[in-house]
Amino acid sequence: MAKDRLVSSLAKKKIAFLGAGKMGGIILQALLKNGLLSPTSTCATVAHPERAKALAAKLRIKVGTDNAEAAKGADVILIAVKPQVVEEVVREISSVVGPKQIIISVAASVPTAMIEKNLTTNAPVVRAMPNTPCLLGSGMTAICRGKHAGPHDLALASHMFEVVGRTVVLDEKHMDAVTALSASGPAYIYIILESLAEAGVKVGLPRDIATLLAAQTTLGAARVVLETGDHPALLKDAVTTPAGCTIDAIMELEEGKLRVTLIKAVVKAAQRAKELAFG
Repeated sequence: MAKDRLVSSLAKKKIAFLGAGKMGGIILQALLKNGLLSPTSTCATVAHPERAKALAAKLRIKVGTDNAEAAKGADVILIAVKPQVVEEVVREISSVVGPKQIIISVAASVPTAMIEKNLTTNAPVVRAMPNTPCLLGSGMTAICRGKHAGPHDLALASHMFEVVGRTVVLDEKHMDAVTALSASGPAYIYIILESLAEAGVKVGLPRDIATLLAAQTTLGAARVVLETGDHPALLKDAVTTPAGCTIDAIMELEEGKLRVTLIKAVVKAAQRAKELAFG
C-alpha cells in the first residue's frame, strides 16, 4: 500500500531531469515507460538545442537547455550531468530551489555535502549510484541521504530506482566503493563474457553460439546467487566435481590470477572515484 501511494504521488509530481544523457536518459525513459512519471509534468535539459529538440520529439516531454528554468517549481530535481560540472549546475539552480524540493544526484563521486554547500536553502539531497543495466530493468542502484533528507525522501528515491532494478540504502562513506563495484562492474563482466566467448570459438563453437552460452551462463549463475542467497564459493564447489574438468579450469584461473586481478581492478576504480568530481 505504501508503495502504491508512492507511485500515485510520483505521477502527480513535477520532475526535472537536469542532464538527459546516458544515465539520465536511461532512467528518464524507464520511468516514463512504466507510467511513474506524467509526460506533461516531466521536463529535461541537455547541453545543445538540437539535441533538446530531438529528445522532446522522441519522449514527448518538454526538453530545453536552461537548468534553472527546468528546476523552477519542480518537486523532484534529478541531476545527471558529468561530475565535473555538478557544482556549476547546482549554482545555476540555487536561486530557484526551495526547502521542499528534493534533489537526487546520480553523478559519480559527488558528495551530498558539495551540493548542499552550493544551495541557499536546506533542500533534501539524495545521492544515487545506478548502473547501465537499468536500461533493461536489471540495474543495481545504491542510495544514501544527505544532511537534510529524511525517510520519505529516501523512500521516494528508492522507489524511482526500483523500477529499473534493485536498490540498497547505504551510508555515504560506501558510495565510492559502490561506484567501483556495481557502476563500473558491467564493464568487467563484458570483458569476462567476451573472453569466454573467444574461448568457445577456440574450442570449435560458432561465435554466436559461444556468446549465447557465455551470456546465459553468466545470467543464470547470477540469478542463483541472488535467489538462493548462498555464498558464491559454496555454489562453485557444487559445480566442481572430484577429478572433473571444472577443477582443472579453476586451476588455470587461479594461476592466471583472475581473482586477484578483479579485486585490484575494483580497488583501483574506487581510488579513482574519490578523485572524479575534482579531477
